[in-house]
Amino acid sequence: MQKRFINAELAPQPAAAYSQAVEVSSGTRILFISGPLGMEANGTTPPSMEEQARLVWRNVVAQLEAAGMGWDNLVKVTMIIPDSAEIPASRPARAEALGDRRPASTVIVAGLANPAWKIEIEAIAYAKWGPSHVCEPGAACHVNRRPAIGNGQSAMSE
Repeated sequence: MQKRFINAELAPQPAAAYSQAVEVSSGTRILFISGPLGMEANGTTPPSMEEQARLVWRNVVAQLEAAGMGWDNLVKVTMIIPDSAEIPASRPARAEALGDRRPASTVIVAGLANPAWKIEIEAIAYAKWGPSHVCEPGAACHVNRRPAIGNGQSAMSE
């Protein structure tokens, strides 16, 4: 088994001693994405749930693409939202990002470390090793493209 620690250049960098994503491989690859937040790569956080929701999904796909994966590889999503009244405002960004994909999902209503943060998402993705994999096993992988979240498609070609 090999582990690769991934921090997409287009997403905010870790604020402490953790990786944004960890890929585990042994014929197949499993990617565990730490809880990205709804913030810009420069660390700024917009005030509205709608904008934070769009950004958090953009940050999820940035980690997927840094691992050579895309939306179709998601198998589990956990959203943490401090205010249950904000859940409906988070749904349009999720629908735009995932399209008709239906990964296993959980929503947890719980506080986040900063009161300005309105949404955090943890995700798990799965892929087989193959010719479309853009990074060598065990190698650092950095993708400098801005990920797209419209129509459920990623900026990386499959």
